[in-house]
Amino acid sequence: MNFNLAGNEVVLLTEKALWMPSQKTLIIADLHLGKIEHFRAAGIAVPSQANMHTLQKLGVLVAKYQPEKVVFLGDLFHSVRNQSYEDFLSYLGDAVHIEFILVMGNHDIMSIAAYQTLGLTVVDEYLLGNLWLTHEPQTAHKPGMYNLAGHIHPGIRLKGKGKQGLTLPCFYFHEFYGVLPAFGYFTGKAILKMDKKSTIFAIADDLIIHIPTS
Repeated sequence: MNFNLAGNEVVLLTEKALWMPSQKTLIIADLHLGKIEHFRAAGIAVPSQANMHTLQKLGVLVAKYQPEKVVFLGDLFHSVRNQSYEDFLSYLGDAVHIEFILVMGNHDIMSIAAYQTLGLTVVDEYLLGNLWLTHEPQTAHKPGMYNLAGHIHPGIRLKGKGKQGLTLPCFYFHEFYGVLPAFGYFTGKAILKMDKKSTIFAIADDLIIHIPTS
């Protein structure tokens, strides 16, 4: 779905990412690679396919849009180094023509050198035109800039007749900041409240649906 974000024409993708054609840039939040291994190592039975699902989805987007740049808005990995690191390293070997930038998140706890070994440019924040890219949404407003972040894993609860309900991931845009849905397969969702200043797009399989806030 095409959307004007602070004067920038962007495309909201059902794959839970944002494409910025003018910059030839994919913006993606919260992959949480290795989360499955982290839980399974603790003896918690969770599905094992999440990492490959996430990397395959990333590969499909890269093949489709041919970006020059991919910006990860933090929490690329969930925790310490495990097999997911080697899987991602293998993936990057086929994408040497792309600049990968990691905006550090609270789960990105490996050494800076470990991320740089992957060929990532590591930063605390990143400016892309008038977009101020961070991991966590910023409460302080920078004049002339629009903050785009991740971290929250936004979702919206839709209610119907008969007390039916459905929780969907969503893109959440407020007056001075926006939050991307979590890209990772096994990440959960935090329910966000709507107000008159928010614009919300829910993701339902292969559809993006504008949710009225009035």
